[in-house]
Amino acid sequence: MVVWTDEERAAISDIFSKLDYDDVGPKCLSRCLIVYPWTQRYFGAFGNLYNAEAIMNNPLIAKHGTTVLRGLERALKNMDDIKNTYAELSILHSEKLRVDPDNFKLLSDCLTIVIAAKMGTAFTPEYQASFQKFLSVVVSALGRQYH
Repeated sequence: MVVWTDEERAAISDIFSKLDYDDVGPKCLSRCLIVYPWTQRYFGAFGNLYNAEAIMNNPLIAKHGTTVLRGLERALKNMDDIKNTYAELSILHSEKLRVDPDNFKLLSDCLTIVIAAKMGTAFTPEYQASFQKFLSVVVSALGRQYH
């Protein structure tokens, strides 16, 4: 079980309170697909992903990026039981979609970069440490079916 300090909980909540999901979500997923092109294989039904511009302007990618970010709210609201919160989603991604669990880590790194760029100096090392801890717990919960 993960132990969260009051400061970590406050930092994570503050980060989420400042997010524009419809901006950050698409930017995060687009960045992941551009920087790590092998992750595109899970999005074959999303149409044209032939270059960075096509990915950044793809409405299906944008919508899914927002969905992913909104999905993190479930973890935020259930920080003391993230593993069980994502049990069904973990099974979906591992058994049906066959997503390599390493891709969740890549996506979380892209999310951190996008948030750091948006927040600027407000994304202090302490905020980043809290956010990285949060994302690592989520990534572990999503990829647990593979272990």
